[in-house]
Amino acid sequence: MLDAPARSPWLSAPLLGLWLAALVIGLDQLTKMLATQHLTYRVPLELTSWFDLTLAHNTGAAFSFLASAGGWQRWFLSGVALAVSVFVLVWLWRLEVSKLRLTIALGFILGGGIGNLIDRVAHGYVVDFISLHYQNWYFPAFNVADSGITLGACLLLWDAFVSDD
Repeated sequence: MLDAPARSPWLSAPLLGLWLAALVIGLDQLTKMLATQHLTYRVPLELTSWFDLTLAHNTGAAFSFLASAGGWQRWFLSGVALAVSVFVLVWLWRLEVSKLRLTIALGFILGGGIGNLIDRVAHGYVVDFISLHYQNWYFPAFNVADSGITLGACLLLWDAFVSDD
């Protein structure tokens, strides 16, 4: 009887998710560093009629929720991000390589969560700089980590509701 060929450790779901998370973290931190170095705080750099780069510091959660809570939110939100990251790591670790969409979703979420966690612990706020708007309507500024979390959440929903059959 023949043994099944050994799977490459580089093709495992946990490692694929971790590589993707590392990519998101790296891009997030690089773009935040560039934004901090080259943009003036709260002064928009207009790129198109609907897209600006505007350096902002968010002490709250998504959409600046809890931003004016008095400071306690830094450690509360850091704890939440850490707990979610550990949960996602455990989930990733238990996945089979055949769960590619779920692996990618969790990698994006993990990378985004850790990217923003790094900012929150290091600075007390998250660096945001991507600003989308239309006429007088402005979407809250965001960053690469937020994009990773959003993309991962969309893929997670897709995976939950769409069958591959």
